[in-house]
Amino acid sequence: MKVGLFDHIEDAGRPLSTLFDERLEFYAAADRAGFYAVQLAEHHCSPINMVPVPGVFLGALARETKRIKLGTLVYLLTLTSPLKMIEEICMLDHLSNGRLEVGIGRGVSPFELNYHKIAFDDSRDIFIDAYKCILAGLTGSDTFSYEGKHFTYKDVPVALRPLQHPYPSFWYGSSNETGSTWAGEQGMHFTANGPTRMAAENLATFKKALAKRGGAAQPKAGFAGGTVLGCLRQVVVADTDAEARRIAKGPAEYHLANINWLRNKHGYKDFTNRLRTPGAAGIEDLISEGVLIVGSPESVVRQIKEQSTALGGINYLLAYMMFGNMALGDALRSQELFATEVMPKIADL
Repeated sequence: MKVGLFDHIEDAGRPLSTLFDERLEFYAAADRAGFYAVQLAEHHCSPINMVPVPGVFLGALARETKRIKLGTLVYLLTLTSPLKMIEEICMLDHLSNGRLEVGIGRGVSPFELNYHKIAFDDSRDIFIDAYKCILAGLTGSDTFSYEGKHFTYKDVPVALRPLQHPYPSFWYGSSNETGSTWAGEQGMHFTANGPTRMAAENLATFKKALAKRGGAAQPKAGFAGGTVLGCLRQVVVADTDAEARRIAKGPAEYHLANINWLRNKHGYKDFTNRLRTPGAAGIEDLISEGVLIVGSPESVVRQIKEQSTALGGINYLLAYMMFGNMALGDALRSQELFATEVMPKIADL
């Protein structure tokens, strides 16, 4: 099992410049500690995400790190032109010296999509059209042409190419059967999220579609079967279980408030059920649902092993280790304990 790090880089009640500086320090430390990747979310018009243009932050991070892979989970392909996305992918792949991982999606929040004048019911078709267009642009010759329902280009000059050949790996994160099936059909690398039961269902759905396809479109060395099978979990490690819970409680509740901010603003009562996102009210719900793994190194190892079994086997843990308003010192200590006392004990899973 390999371990990557996920982040929204959400509002934490402190200056944005401070927030960015702290994250650069946190991920520089992760680079030295041997974590596999940093993968950022894209959200808009909400305190859950202070990097709505994640490529800008990844460009800065590319110059602060040497080995750790950098990417998104996910770029919202519904909200930008495919041509601009092609160019950004190429730039970041070169800035990172070939470390880019491209996670893509349509956007889970109808509120965010509506702010951009995109109807939620149309978003999947727009997303798939954009994805096909991007692949055409990344694999074309000196020019590329594409004709789809939502995007059309003819004889566009191609000035940029990715460093990785033919292009960086594509990833998909999902909490529903439709998305999990589509990702498997495309041979993408995959991460599930949400409560353990739901995540297990979506991983099984993905594996079934992937097996029918015949395997990954871009197999990855170091992952069993060549495909990333991952799950996203918030993780807090401390010297004792009690200390880990103390550290996790405030940031977890702060994070939930940010997650629910747009839903509450719009008075939308069915958001959780419609979009299959966790409906936790506090830290105990997060722990019982399996969304938050918290404790001493020994407890965290045990919980990861239990979840891996319950999920039907995963080879990638996407750990969300600095969330809410967590202090940098607490996050760095948690990361250090995880890297030295947890990661070696789950490597063979």
